[in-house]
Amino acid sequence: MRQLRFHISLYIIIPFIFSGFSIFSSLLTFRVTKYSLEQKAEPTTWVFWVIVAISVLSFAAGFSLVRFLLRPVEKFVEKASQLPAFNGAPPPKSRKDWSVDKIEQFTSVFDRVTSVLSRIEARHFFPEIIGESTTMRGLLSLIMKVAPTDSTVLILGESGTGKELVATSIYEHSQRKSKPFVKLNCAAIPEELLESELFGHEKGAFTGATAFKPGKFDMAHGGTIFLDEIGDMPLNLQAKILRVLQEKEFYRVGGSHTIKVDVRFITATNKYLLQDVRDGSFREDLYYRLNVFPIVVPPLRERREDVLPLVDYFVDKFNKKLDIAVTVDGEVKEMLSRYEWPGNIRELENLMERMMLMARSKRLTLSEIPAELMGRIGNSAASSGNEDKKPFKDFLRSHMEDVERQMIIRCLEESGSNVTKAAKMMGLSRKGLQIKMIKYNLRK
Repeated sequence: MRQLRFHISLYIIIPFIFSGFSIFSSLLTFRVTKYSLEQKAEPTTWVFWVIVAISVLSFAAGFSLVRFLLRPVEKFVEKASQLPAFNGAPPPKSRKDWSVDKIEQFTSVFDRVTSVLSRIEARHFFPEIIGESTTMRGLLSLIMKVAPTDSTVLILGESGTGKELVATSIYEHSQRKSKPFVKLNCAAIPEELLESELFGHEKGAFTGATAFKPGKFDMAHGGTIFLDEIGDMPLNLQAKILRVLQEKEFYRVGGSHTIKVDVRFITATNKYLLQDVRDGSFREDLYYRLNVFPIVVPPLRERREDVLPLVDYFVDKFNKKLDIAVTVDGEVKEMLSRYEWPGNIRELENLMERMMLMARSKRLTLSEIPAELMGRIGNSAASSGNEDKKPFKDFLRSHMEDVERQMIIRCLEESGSNVTKAAKMMGLSRKGLQIKMIKYNLRK
């Protein structure tokens, strides 16, 4: 005969226990008072000792219950604090040396456990994207959120930050990953050829059009199209891209009938499109059609903790590519982490390949760093304050903050204003999200 098992939630057990103590104390006090009055004795002494006994019993029961609940947590915190995955200084190993504020102790450890687990998740789902910073984990969380949908994505960021890699990751985690993924750099094709490249042309459409040619939208039908450097697209073509976005149809060059197409749009730019809208060089209606789900890829100088993992990644990559076995000196890593990297990841990758090609031994030292780069590293601290000379960086920072604020609002709305759930959705710790909410005045 199968034994039946019943499970009762702690949300029922704990209130039930304390309610029972309240009822028990009320009944006992009533009986003692009634007995004292019947015996014509002073009830004060009797009631006092009953209250003392009930208080001691309640305290003992509450202490035992808390001990029962928190002891496994304490054991977990003790073991987790000693794991090598924690880079920071571990908490005291002896329980008697622990801080009195154990809630703060638990919160600190759980935040670090969450951080480690999110890093593992990032490596599993995005092996090509190297980044362990909180900013990058938040970015990967956004990718996982938007990838399964058909929403249009606008990727913003400076040159060399990895916008194309982000676009590819969105495609690989989408429901269209088995369909075509067509890429086009709008800045790399002359204006007079870009329309034909996008929409294709009919035979005889213009001089030299000796045969029918399908366009990128034909090739991407059913799949995804990635338009890089969308900010460089001419105004006359922007209207035609807008028609494809809205109506899902287009005309070929020299064609007379519409072509229906089913594509998902992912676009990217290193420009501040809102400023281009104000200047009249980019259509406002197209901007808002593209800006459905913006993702900002941060520059390398704003996630310096990712420099060393990237260095290790490129060392492994070029050791295999060049069939060598070179390691990097610790002083070199420290020097590289101090640089601002205006060319971002692309600049770092090119530098690592150059240094490893020129290496005079099996270990890269400071002597392998190019002289001009050493000079820029020395001047980077002074030049970093000249923000008035970097208008794009001002625009991008402003846009990044606006996008981040909107994402926080969206996640809070979707989580029903639950900060913990919203933080998880964004790949942040609860404390990290609270700091950002204070920054953007979203505490209410």
